[in-house]
Amino acid sequence: MKENPSHAELVASMTGGMVTPTREFNGSNRLHANGKPKDDFRDTLRKIPNSRNFFSIILSLSFPPLVVWTVMIYNHPLVWILSILVMGAAQNRLFIIHHEAAHRLLFSNRKINDFVGIRFIGRIAFGSGSHGYRIGHIRHHRDEFGPEEPDFILYSFYPISKSSMTRKLLRDLSGISAFRILRPRFERLNELRHLRLTISFLFSQLTVAALFWFFANLTMYLFLWLLPWACVYQLLNRLRAISEHGGMTQSSDRRKTTHYVRQNRLANFFIVPFNVGYHLAHHVDMLVPYRNLPLLNEALVEDGYISAEHIWPNYRSLWKALVLK
Repeated sequence: MKENPSHAELVASMTGGMVTPTREFNGSNRLHANGKPKDDFRDTLRKIPNSRNFFSIILSLSFPPLVVWTVMIYNHPLVWILSILVMGAAQNRLFIIHHEAAHRLLFSNRKINDFVGIRFIGRIAFGSGSHGYRIGHIRHHRDEFGPEEPDFILYSFYPISKSSMTRKLLRDLSGISAFRILRPRFERLNELRHLRLTISFLFSQLTVAALFWFFANLTMYLFLWLLPWACVYQLLNRLRAISEHGGMTQSSDRRKTTHYVRQNRLANFFIVPFNVGYHLAHHVDMLVPYRNLPLLNEALVEDGYISAEHIWPNYRSLWKALVLK
């Protein structure tokens, strides 16, 4: 057995278990053969709605304080439990805004986009406010499952056994996954750049903790901010990630790299806010802002790029298929 298999060998042995055969698509009046929108349709789709995005950010930033206020008014165990779940969804929304900013689609002005979406919200969403996620994520888009794919292991080996899936979900719910994410932040502190990123991360979370202390108390910071991120958010993030690329493979045809799932309101609220569930459309053209992804998605279906064999009717059906019977 070879000690260092090539990337092509890793792709062949670890990916592709969920790929559906695709029909040839020769393009249409609106779409190129690879699904990308053409000409005026492309220009329309790529317009960034700055004002509407601004209000979406304000609402999303208001979500966590609203959860805390609700617990302060209705101090009941059931309210606490529900609030922990909802706060995880609120943190997920902030991360997806950060994701939009990583594509530089939050605001048309790059400096404002980076300051609001990466420096500010990126820090709040348990990041360091650096461009590390943006750089890695663009590599993901350029070549899904390629040599520089940052999440190759996360998407690989599907479908998996029920016991394996259970272990993964329990690691998320128990906080083990969060610990594994945080641990590297406190390693290699002798490296100046890494030390700066760790200090930035700690400063951001201390600021959030100070806000909790000033307006509520530190107990709420632990139970309504750290706990939701360590448990609920990690679970939501995994469910979203495997719904996007679990079991797919490296290909220039995005229908082989990314799942297509019909959207519903419940999933939109908890797992795939801001139209990130239109993920195949997002990978066909990563320069289309989230508000216009439904329009691109509609064109992909109507013009025949996406056909019936690619469509998962809901997330539950896809999750079931990701687990071996």
